[in-house]
Amino acid sequence: MVTGAVVRHFPRRWRRSPLRRREDVWEVCALLAAVLIVAVMGPLAGALSARATVETLARQRAERHPATATLVHDAPNAAGGGTTDGRVFADVRWAAPDGRISVGRALVDSGRKAGDRVTVWTDARNRLAPEPPSAPEADLQAAFFGAASFVAVGAAAGAGFCGIRVALDRRRSRAWDAEWRKVASQWGRAAS
Repeated sequence: MVTGAVVRHFPRRWRRSPLRRREDVWEVCALLAAVLIVAVMGPLAGALSARATVETLARQRAERHPATATLVHDAPNAAGGGTTDGRVFADVRWAAPDGRISVGRALVDSGRKAGDRVTVWTDARNRLAPEPPSAPEADLQAAFFGAASFVAVGAAAGAGFCGIRVALDRRRSRAWDAEWRKVASQWGRAAS
């Protein structure tokens, strides 16, 4: 990984040598910066992302409540374009806590008949909402988003280092070409 590259490059790049160029030192500095960014910012981004996910999903669980609804019409069969778990959208009617009757479309099991009672989830404004994830599902999502944030920081740092290295390689190549032209011109003079 990157740390192995630091160990391999560090002694060769930093020792005093007539072959060492400024670009070599810049490359090692860029590599060390990338490693530091991953080591410090990666865990920080992962922890912040996981915490934000946990808080958001906990707020959803607190704000959303189950309500008993009645199917207005027969639910279509799943073959007509439902979800992978055999649920379809159908019109439902439910009563708000204040007694107001609301109508909307919710996911229900396919094949249910008009008048059947189904459970729907509503938000604080009594609008239909998706069922919130359970606590274990929320923990899994938080772990996923935390890991994804860590990987994103690592990828960004790695891409930045690669971009710097490509620019430094081009600069080194131009310098080597210029020096070879200078040496080749001296060889030509010595031959004449």
